[in-house]
Amino acid sequence: MPSNPDVTGILLVGGRSSRMGKDKAFLPFRGAPIFETVLNVLKVNMEKVLLVGDRPERFAAYGLTVLPDIYPGSALGGLYTGLHAADTPYIFASPCDLPFASPEVLAYMLALRSGYDAVVPMTGEHPEPLFALYSKNCLEPIRDLLETRNYRVYDFFPRVRVRRVVESELSSAADFGRIFRNVNTEEEYHRLLEESKNDR
Repeated sequence: MPSNPDVTGILLVGGRSSRMGKDKAFLPFRGAPIFETVLNVLKVNMEKVLLVGDRPERFAAYGLTVLPDIYPGSALGGLYTGLHAADTPYIFASPCDLPFASPEVLAYMLALRSGYDAVVPMTGEHPEPLFALYSKNCLEPIRDLLETRNYRVYDFFPRVRVRRVVESELSSAADFGRIFRNVNTEEEYHRLLEESKNDR
């Protein structure tokens, strides 16, 4: 059974998939829609999972709450909606198109949350703010960005306590960088399918 009762999983499903031309959440990967892979990774670690997006009918069969964006049109707005709606002090947010999302890396990040408002993995010098943990203390800084139409997720980090997780901490995680790889175009999707054949 998952633990972490003070954390709600937030799955961001509101992307328009404009470069893909179809709903990338439902692209088949290893016998199931990609978003189910991410959903299962969240469920391994957390009892509560909410979806944030504007297409509740697409996910009706899963019996999950789908929340419309309070500030539509950006991933930062999705984070805000998830934090605002959650009845827990923390959320762990993820996009719906991470075919290699890691439950082990997620669990490691959850274990670091004490004393921090955000736990964010790094690939080199670059944060990966959409596979990360946030506390309710981030609500006001995020809202301030949204109200000024600044949608760059990490621009509120200077106002909160951030624990950055570097690759060297996760040396046991296979292909750490691949965890944050998403799928935006048909070309990337077909490349993913070809490469995944070598994983079997």
